[in-house]
Amino acid sequence: MTPSSRPVSRRGLLTGGALAAGGTLVGAAAVAATRGDASAPASTPAPGRVPVAALGEAIEPFHGERQAGVATEPQAHAAFVAFTLRPDTDRAALGRLLRLLSDDAARLTQGRPALADTEPELGLLPARLTVTFGFGPGLYAAAGLDERRPPSVVDLPPFSIDRLRPAWSGGDLLVQICADDPITVAHTQRVLIKDSRPFATVRWVQQGFRRAAGAEPGRTQRNLFGQLDGTANPKPGTPLETAVWVPAGPDWLRHGSTLVVRRISMNLETWDLLGRTDRELAIGRRLGTGAPLTGDAEHDEPDFAALGPDGLTVIPDFSHLTRAHVTDDRFRILRRPYNYDGVPTADGTADSGLIFASYQADIATQFLPIQRRLAERDLLNEWVTPIGSAVFAVPPGCPEGGWVGQQLLD
Repeated sequence: MTPSSRPVSRRGLLTGGALAAGGTLVGAAAVAATRGDASAPASTPAPGRVPVAALGEAIEPFHGERQAGVATEPQAHAAFVAFTLRPDTDRAALGRLLRLLSDDAARLTQGRPALADTEPELGLLPARLTVTFGFGPGLYAAAGLDERRPPSVVDLPPFSIDRLRPAWSGGDLLVQICADDPITVAHTQRVLIKDSRPFATVRWVQQGFRRAAGAEPGRTQRNLFGQLDGTANPKPGTPLETAVWVPAGPDWLRHGSTLVVRRISMNLETWDLLGRTDRELAIGRRLGTGAPLTGDAEHDEPDFAALGPDGLTVIPDFSHLTRAHVTDDRFRILRRPYNYDGVPTADGTADSGLIFASYQADIATQFLPIQRRLAERDLLNEWVTPIGSAVFAVPPGCPEGGWVGQQLLD
């Protein structure tokens, strides 16, 4: 056995004698591509698969009580664009900005070019495009409406595992752009950034991906560690309603949500040194199926009291599953993450990780308790490091003829 393939012992993991890094929640997946043979006869799509042409024409609604892009089935590609408002952007200017952004977003999501679109041909295939707006603490201050900011929408407290960089943190306004086609995402990003120039500057852009559209329909996505991410998401129906959406309150809160965006660097080089057993102990689940170490299927309930022959719990007390586990639907979070894969260094060291997007009705009562437990003693902190963090309120949607943020600013 070579030194690089030597497995890390269970005891070593539990006592912190593994490889160092730092981090938190992980999730999402790698891009998959298929290649057809032009000389082969056309075949019937497999059950559950969508014909490729239909993917480009698929439309998600823009108007409604709630914004699309939250409970929407995640698309294959995403761009998260954060803006810093210019000093002279006040409440009236914000209204003009959000009217313009909402109008162009509504057009593009329905397969129509934006007003004054300089590349209108690129706006004709929406590919399930959604554009979701988030309001940071600075937007409420600029509008003179701090009293209307949801109380939990404040900068997260510092965590010992954080190594945050200004280049990936903060923001007054967020635009989340998701679609099943990367050209659609790129074009929409360009249009909305041009719309924003008189009012704001770009603070950061994070672009990510999941499995290609239709590659694994109905399956939980994987991140670049090979781990299934999103198994514990609240299920559609009452659990999702309770966990994600604000059920009551004034117009500017009701049918809204909150969003935490964390950029998490994943140390693939040191993760590669672990054997499969040690990886599963760190996660608390089997990599192949996503089943807890005490179960057989992905959605089996974990048994944290079960003991192995060595007298230790089968699922380690410091596994990611143990630290992130929530049983009450009211306190779950909706994970909607995307992978990123940057340019490796000259020696081939990867620049890879996760854009972790967490939606919940209230950050203080849902996201923060989980994050505190993870920061305290999650085994995955050896291989992941948060390098960016931002929080936003997700305002309600708007009817046709309206615009996102209207309930807040009018």
